[in-house]
Amino acid sequence: MTIKTILTAASGGSASDGAVELGCRLARRFGAHLEGFHARPDARDLFTYSGDGFGMSMSGDFVDRFTKDAETLVAKTKASFDATVARHKLPLGGSPLAIPTKIEASASWHEETGYAPLLVSRRARFFDLTILGRSDRVVDQPHTDVVEQTLINSGRAVLLAPSKTPEDIGQNVVIGWNGSAEATRATAAAIPFLAGSRAVTIVTVGEKHQESAAALIDYLGWHGIKATHKHTPAVSGAGPGQQLLSSAHDQNADLLIMGGYGHVPWREFLFGGATREVVGTALLPLLISH
Repeated sequence: MTIKTILTAASGGSASDGAVELGCRLARRFGAHLEGFHARPDARDLFTYSGDGFGMSMSGDFVDRFTKDAETLVAKTKASFDATVARHKLPLGGSPLAIPTKIEASASWHEETGYAPLLVSRRARFFDLTILGRSDRVVDQPHTDVVEQTLINSGRAVLLAPSKTPEDIGQNVVIGWNGSAEATRATAAAIPFLAGSRAVTIVTVGEKHQESAAALIDYLGWHGIKATHKHTPAVSGAGPGQQLLSSAHDQNADLLIMGGYGHVPWREFLFGGATREVVGTALLPLLISH
């Protein structure tokens, strides 16, 4: 289990900057290729919601201004990406057909035009890890459309990066374990992180899943990963997500791994429970899989 390709969604702003910074660090750590991916908005999407006639009445000047603003954002975002890549001394380019004598990190830039949640989720299917940013200004929000669509439709784990990248990541890891298929996939995707960690703690909330936590310890042991189990009794008035975050804080975790959106993938069901609590309030990096 290795990470050889990393996709970083570069949309611009502080959230994007944090994702790119973390992407560069992990590319160096794993000897991986990092792609900065920008979804350029399509002016034609402005006319999608024109049932009241407003969209059809928009002037050509408005569309031109929209297009010009989109071009400005692309240039600004790419310049920021290039600067971060240069600071980390990642060479541009890289080829999937090359067989180097020594594995080196590399980086490239790619952009497409269209609806960002759709484009990012499709592109993410061809990368081992996708990093999405989270702004510190977005507090107590359960999701963005890009996060939702990428988790549900890419078939890949997603690493949510805070806008301010921590000094280290994946040295002290907490796994939020509930025995689900989602948590299992998240843990499997995190093996490259766990293999290089100093401490791994499996946290269960409530009376269930303690037996399967023991089985998970055995599973990780076969990968040479030593893990311990911490059982957290359920507390009245506190959701499992809150208790999981509290445990991660107590353990001084620098990475939290968990399954996400375990219910049926209909919008009205997606944003409750532990996923909403954790994604909406956590400030540490989160590795999530659906």
